Parts: sequence; structure tokens; C-alpha cells
Amino acid sequence: MERAAERAARLRAELNFHAYRYYVLDEPVISDEEYDRMMRELQEIEERHPELVTPDSPTRRVGAPPDQAFQPVRHRSRMMSLDNVFNQEELRAFIQRVEGQVGETDYICELKIDGAGIALTYENGVFVRGATRGDGVTGEDVTANLRTVKSLPLRLLNEDQVGFLEIRGEVFMPKESFAELNRQREEEGQPPFANPRNAAAGSLRQLDPRVTASRNLDLICYEIGYIEGKSFRTHGEVLEQIAAWGFRVSEHWRHAANAGEIAEFCREWIERRDELAYEVDGAVIKVNRLDLRERLGATSKAPRWAVAYKFPAEEKTTRLLDIEINVGRTGALTPTAVLEPVFVGGSTVSRATLHNEDEIRRKGLRIGDVVLVHKAGDVIPEVIKPIVELRDGTEREFVMPDRCPACGGKVYRPEGEVVARCVNVDCPARLFESVLHFGSRGAMDIEGLGPATINELMEKGYVRTVEDLYYLTEEQLYSLTGFKDKSVANMMESIERSKGRPLSRLLFALGIRHVGAHLAEVLARRFRTMERLMEADEEELLSIEEVGPAIAESVRAFFSEPRNLQLIRRLEEAGVNMEERGAEEETRDLEGLTFVLTGGLDSMTREEARQAIEARGGRVSSSVSRKTDYVVAGKDPGSKYDKAVELGVKIIGEEELLGMLGEGRPPALSAHEGEGDGEGERGAR
Repeated sequence: MERAAERAARLRAELNFHAYRYYVLDEPVISDEEYDRMMRELQEIEERHPELVTPDSPTRRVGAPPDQAFQPVRHRSRMMSLDNVFNQEELRAFIQRVEGQVGETDYICELKIDGAGIALTYENGVFVRGATRGDGVTGEDVTANLRTVKSLPLRLLNEDQVGFLEIRGEVFMPKESFAELNRQREEEGQPPFANPRNAAAGSLRQLDPRVTASRNLDLICYEIGYIEGKSFRTHGEVLEQIAAWGFRVSEHWRHAANAGEIAEFCREWIERRDELAYEVDGAVIKVNRLDLRERLGATSKAPRWAVAYKFPAEEKTTRLLDIEINVGRTGALTPTAVLEPVFVGGSTVSRATLHNEDEIRRKGLRIGDVVLVHKAGDVIPEVIKPIVELRDGTEREFVMPDRCPACGGKVYRPEGEVVARCVNVDCPARLFESVLHFGSRGAMDIEGLGPATINELMEKGYVRTVEDLYYLTEEQLYSLTGFKDKSVANMMESIERSKGRPLSRLLFALGIRHVGAHLAEVLARRFRTMERLMEADEEELLSIEEVGPAIAESVRAFFSEPRNLQLIRRLEEAGVNMEERGAEEETRDLEGLTFVLTGGLDSMTREEARQAIEARGGRVSSSVSRKTDYVVAGKDPGSKYDKAVELGVKIIGEEELLGMLGEGRPPALSAHEGEGDGEGERGAR
């Protein structure tokens, strides 16, 4: 045990150091493989000895979803806003006001990062809490999400016996990550983020830290909000100390002796901002000496010793040559502007997303217009508006097609939504994703059907539709790269086994919009056969508690597409099961009861327990509230157990749960018997 503790401590220190070298300095000194090896070793030690886990362990960067919404956090000192100036004349006026009170002085110039302000609290050198700016006095606790930001040190380097420290910084999304996130959102029919700042702020407030981790956020720190046991003379010293502790600071901050040097810094970065990997919207000018800051003080909302110089946005005119339709992997139809190439914001722009038909109507765009363009957030090309005065009568209105340009299938736009979609699962633009999802573990679970195999099957013409999977021959599989006797036999056997999956798995595999794994189970239990579900009208679908108008409309649209009906017929001909077997015997004796699972179970996994509870009509929630009926506590229960005790929620063990599932006799409820949970979403109602 002692050796394990020593080894874990050494691994934590080394991993935190190498994370600093990689994510902050961009100067790694070990290979990715070596870093991953040490991380795996630390994970194994902590799994064997959970008592050795510490808050600064790099394995804690991505945890489980928090049990509740974000809690309020009061800042040790107020996080103030900055007053803005928009030109050199206003900047000079700021300097004159400062020096009129304290005499000639020097300044620090920093780039103003367009992100989300945060406060990071360290106690005895260890990161313990992170909060959003909020109203400047009180923010929201987003500690779990901030742990996923890899440039954030979980333990200070060279901590120098600092007992309590609050660091101020800006969490941001790099330009490339922002562009990729918006591309994915548009393909999925979600509205794109307006700018990297909104994207960063939205990512910080995700309820699941794993979502935040996927967003590739970064962090630059610029100020000490509160500190015990150490003092500084200038802001330059503060920035140097912040960097020495292991935080990333802007590599472009500069000392300025006078107004001329400040103006030169601003002019330089107005021209050079396109070189940066992140978005900036200005420069921050601060008095360097901290004692002079004390003398200058602050207004009710902003310090008198600092100001933000806002950079102007670059705009250009060009011609809208055409509007093309792109079909994303989810079937979303996105109109895209084809522009006469124009250099704006540091690069040549020839295409720009128009998001959806309503956006085109709102802006009043016509094909052939001279239009004003810029880069939204200085990153994404955007058409701002048409120059109506330059129209000559040759411009024409855009008409959204009623047939998919990729496959000719019917285009469907749900009521109340802005995105039109192709509902044909075999549409060439979405076939790869359809097949990948169809064969995935939660769907039909066809082992060996990975991305490379699917690509090759499509390239060779063996899979042109989803159901072609069930008509593959051994001869075709032998022609695939790396497929020998055993892999061919395994694939054929796996395809054959998948035919027996229950109807709920097939419904999920078909990729019907809004129909996830849980709702697929609900529909399968209600209708029991594919034929019966296909015959159901919208009124019958809406009679199901968990089905709202959007879901009902989506299901009906799917089954009204002739190509999808052909798909189902061919699957049935191939021997794929079309029934929810055993549905007739199901009981619903847990209807209206809400369960929360915590800790490990011996007789089943937590996922199997969830499915068993839901099969009997119960609901499984991820968080404990006063409306929870039962908390099922297995081995090593977590904070949900403590929450249940605090709220007086009934706690049962695995044996009692098995009794409920096997005999249908729930133990006595707590004081709120009969209340519904009322939490979470109900489909897309």
C-alpha cells in the first residue's frame, strides 16, 4: 500500500508536469505513448486503491455528470467589467484621465480574448473550485467542467507556500475547434453558435463534463483576484508569477512606457489578429503599478485603471453567385452561399453558410445580389445583408427544394423547426453514418462492422442501402482488406445473430429522428410489431405519455417515405425480427416510480438494471431530488447516497430491487408517495 501511494504521487506529479509542457508551453518532452502509459498506470493504481485518489489527479479531469444544476459561488473579490473605447482619441482621453490623477506612469498591454471569464480557486496549491463570472459578485460552480480544460493546472508548479489563491482568466474555444463544432451542429440540424465566446460559455455550462471535454476548450489567465501570503509591486510581476505557477498567459503581452507605445500595440494587433489561433476583439490597457491602481479606484462597475480598446470588424462587399444545398450526415439540408471570392479577415472567402431557409428570408437575400460579408467572430464567413441599392433586376428569389438534391427523396420540415431534412436512410449523403449507426452496439450490434469496413463495402458497391448488409456473401467479404477465413465467418455469424434482435433495437437502428434507445423501447412495448407501429396514426402516437407532437410527426414522416417502407420489407425478407418478443407478458407494476442507481451491483450492470426497471414502467433518473422514490445503493455508493439521506429518500439495496423486479411488490415508500419526478425531458414534447 505504501509503495502504491508513493508511485501514485510520483505519477501525478509527472503527468501534471508533462500536461503543462504540452498544453501550456507547447514543448512536450515525452512521447504521447509514454504519457498514455503513465496515465494508464495511475488509473490502475487508483482503481485498486480508491483512497489514494486526490483532487489534483489528472484522472479526475473528466468525471461523471454532476448530480444537480450549478451551485452559486460568491467571489472573494468582485469580478468587474471594463469600460470600452473605440478609437485612438478615446484611448488618449483614458490615459489623460489616469495621468491627471497619478502623474506619468507605465502600462501593460494585453490582447482581449473573446471567451468566458472564470475564477479559479487554489488551496495549498491544489485546484479546488472554478466559477463563472456571473454578475461579478456571484458566479456558478463549474469545477467539474473546468477540470476537463487540459491547460488548467490541477496543482500549482512552484507553489511557494501560497495558502489561498484566486486566479482570473478567460476560457475560450480555438478557431479551428469552433469551426468544427459549428459544422457538426449544422449537420445535426442544430443552430450554430454565433461566435467562439458563446460556444465557450455554453460548453462551460454543460451538465455532462464529457461534453465539455469534447469541445477542446483552452485557458489564458491574466490576473490575481485574491491571494494570501504574497504581494506584488507591478502587474508585470503578477503575469510572470502566474506563468511560473503553470498557467498559460498571453505570449503577446507587452510593457508600454507611454501613449505612443500603447497606440502602436493596438495598431499592430488590429492587423495581425488573424495570425492568432483564438479570437480576440480588442486590447486591454492596464496601469502597471499596483499601488497606483489603489489610488485610482473603481466606479460601481469598472476599474478606473484599465480600459478595453475594441477592434473594428472587417467587412467587404462581393456578389452572391448562387445558393447551393448541402446534405449533412443526419439528412439536414443546409443552404450555402457561393460567393465571388473576396479577401476578408485574413483569408479568401468563396463560400458561407446561410444556415436555413428562414435566415435567407429574414436577410432578404437574392441570388445575384451584391452582399456585405465578414467573418462572424472573425472566424466563420457570414453574409451580413444585401446591398439593395445595387440591384439591377436580374436577381432571383431562392426556393428551397422539396426533393433531396443527393437522392431525390422527399424533404421534410417539421412544424416549428427551421431545418429541412431528407428522411431517406439510404441517401448517399448520409448512408455511411446510417450503416455505422445501424450496426453499432446499442442498435443491431454487428461485430466487426467498423468505419474502415463500411467504407470499403461502399466503395466496392456491395452496400448501397442499409439492408444490403443482410445480403452480403462470403465471396464479397473475402475481397475486403484483411478478411480471412475466421474474420469472414465471424462477420457472417454476427450478421445472422443480429436478425434476432428485438424490435426496440431495430427501431433505434433505423435512425428515426427523435427516437433514441429509450423511446424505441417505449414504442416497441406499446405496438409490439413493426406492422402495427407503421399503421399507427398521429393521434394514437400522441396517446403515449412520452410522445409529443415532434416525435409523432417524425415517426409518421419516416414511415410515409416509400424508400423506408421498402427498406423494412427487404429486412423482413432477409429474416430480421419485426416483433418485440415477450412484450405480452410484461407487467407495468413500477409505473410512476422514479429510481436513482448508485454504486456497483453484483447480479447485473447498472444499464441492465435500468432496462429492467423501465421494462416494468419505472423511470431511472441521474440525480436525486425530493421527488425520487427509491435510491438503489450498491457497493461503494457515491454522493447520491448522501443526498438521499439528506432528503429522506427511501434507500434500498440490490436484494430489495431484485424482489421488486421479480415479485412486483415495492417496499414502503417515503413521505412523498405518489408524487411524480417531474424532472428531465419527455421526448421532444
